[in-house]
Amino acid sequence: MATLLDEDDPKPKQRRWVMPVRILASVAMLAILFTRIPDFSLHELVPDPSPGTFAWLAGAVLLTFVSIVMSAVRWQQVLHALDLDGPLAHLVRHYFAGQFVSNALPSTIGGDVVRVSRLSRENGESPGTFASVVLERLTGWVVLPVITFVGLLVNPGLRDLGTATHVAVAVAVTTLVGLVVLLVAVGNQHVGGRFADRDGWRRFAGSVHLGLDRLRRHPTAAAHVLVAAFGYQLVLVGAALMASYAIGIGDEVGFTALLVFLPAVLIAQVLPIGISGLGIREGAFVLFLQPLGVPAHSAIAFGLLLYVLTLVASLAGAPSFALGGPKGACRRRKQSGAAT
Repeated sequence: MATLLDEDDPKPKQRRWVMPVRILASVAMLAILFTRIPDFSLHELVPDPSPGTFAWLAGAVLLTFVSIVMSAVRWQQVLHALDLDGPLAHLVRHYFAGQFVSNALPSTIGGDVVRVSRLSRENGESPGTFASVVLERLTGWVVLPVITFVGLLVNPGLRDLGTATHVAVAVAVTTLVGLVVLLVAVGNQHVGGRFADRDGWRRFAGSVHLGLDRLRRHPTAAAHVLVAAFGYQLVLVGAALMASYAIGIGDEVGFTALLVFLPAVLIAQVLPIGISGLGIREGAFVLFLQPLGVPAHSAIAFGLLLYVLTLVASLAGAPSFALGGPKGACRRRKQSGAAT
């Protein structure tokens, strides 16, 4: 596990082929999408250069930056639940550095590895920090299906869009079932608990078990984590809504449709098939948005624009990644201050 958490370790030789293959997969998926659009022209992917377009784009960029800050807030709430201090300014820097690694660098090193590595250097709590990142990610996966179901409840018309609706519901249900199985297994004393007092990688698995146990015993802390998680996802929906207006499909899409379909896209794009979800995200938007009257080329442009927004925000993490983070700035929280 020590090597896993070291962001400076070189890539194993046997995995150097992974990134080129994933890049080729994304190029191939995008090429297939483009070839299926009759009379396609690249200029159709570029929004009209008008003041309104730039205003919507500016709002989308701003909310994308805010979403990363909200991610750090969610992480901080998890750390608090685990009795670990995490100054928000430090967490924001680490999160931006992680985003830069995940979205702007051609590397198989994940941004989460960077976050675990850097914060654990500050607080000296590698297992607890690892658990905080895992649990922070899991809370996002918990709220995404819920947002889909809320969107379907609020807008009944979205329940009858055929394949688009069926796929969105299937993704939400499968994600929830998978999470329930995972959380029950990791949270069970006879499964996850058996790793709590072990060494090596099993110690890290055990720390996730202990983190889940603490969240169960402190519902207020768990509620704070979930509120931050919902806030983060709703900010992403807001950014996507502004992006849709920037390319002229905002009226066709609308807020509730994004509530239903954006979570499925966010879940699908993490599949380790392409690079940064390119190809998967755009294909998913074609599937989900065409029943709403959005042309295929506009759905593809929408997906690419969301990727560009994420990339722009991630580039802001370059200085944080290059400079590293402060050392020894965090400490274990006192028991009396837990679950706040």
